[in-house]
Amino acid sequence: MNTFFKYSIFFLILFIVGKIQAQHQKLYEKMYFIHESDTLQYRLLMPKGFDETKEYPVVLFLHGAGERGDDNTSQLVHGSKLFVNSLNRGAFPAIVIFPQCPKNSFWANATVDRSSRPITLEFPLDIEPTKPMDLVVKLMDDMVTKPYVNRNKIYVGGLSMGGMGTFEIVYRKPNFFAAAFSICGAGNPEATKAYAKTTPFWVFHGAKDDVVNPQFSVKMVDAILQNGGTPNFSLYANDNHNSWDSTFAEPQLLSWLFSNTKSLKNE
Repeated sequence: MNTFFKYSIFFLILFIVGKIQAQHQKLYEKMYFIHESDTLQYRLLMPKGFDETKEYPVVLFLHGAGERGDDNTSQLVHGSKLFVNSLNRGAFPAIVIFPQCPKNSFWANATVDRSSRPITLEFPLDIEPTKPMDLVVKLMDDMVTKPYVNRNKIYVGGLSMGGMGTFEIVYRKPNFFAAAFSICGAGNPEATKAYAKTTPFWVFHGAKDDVVNPQFSVKMVDAILQNGGTPNFSLYANDNHNSWDSTFAEPQLLSWLFSNTKSLKNE
C-alpha cells in the first residue's frame, strides 16, 4: 500500500467520523438560559417521538475543562453519543442537558494548582457557587417545573471538571437527584455528609490517572460509605485520565442510572 493511498484512507476516515459526529450533534438543540444579566449556553436532546402529555426523566451532564468555551458545541465531545445511540434512546427515553462552562471558569468551587501532576485540588465548603454552577442550578430548578418532566427521575453525571461539578451540585441539592455518576472527578469528602444517604452514586476512575489522582475518588467513596451511603465504584486498572471511554462502554451504566427513583423534596 503506497503512502498516498494510506493518507487517502486516513483522511476519508476522518471525514466520515466528523460527518457522523456532526449528525449526532444536530440532535442536540442549541439553547440559552438567561437569568438577569447572565446567560448559560446549553444543548438539549429531547426524547425521540417526544409527547408533551408524557413525563420523561432528565439527565444533566457536566463536561470537563477541555470543553469549556462559548461555542455551545465543544461540550458534546465526550458523552453525547451515549444518549443518541439508537438502542439507548429507545430503551431510555429522556431529556438530556449539556451546559457549557465559560473558558476561564469552573463548575465546582476549587483551588487548582497545575504546577505538578497529578494536579493539586482543594474544595472549600459553605461558600457561594461559581457563576456557571449557579446558572446550572437555576436551569434545573426551571426544568422541573415543566409538565413533561418526571420530577422523581432527575440525574446528573460528569467527567473530570464535570465530575467535580457533579459532587458539588449534589452537595448543594442533596434531595434533588435520583442518582449521580462521577468520572475521574474529585471533591470534598466532608461534603458527602449532605448526600451520602440521599443520592446513589457510581464513581469511576482510572488507576493510572496522572491528571486527577484516583485517590480523590477513593476518598470520596470512602466518605460516602462512612456517612451511610452505598456507592458503586469502578477503578480501571489500565486507564489514565480518559476513563470516560471505559465508563461509557459500561453496559449497566444507563440501566443502573434510570433504575433509581426518588420523591423530589422541597429544598
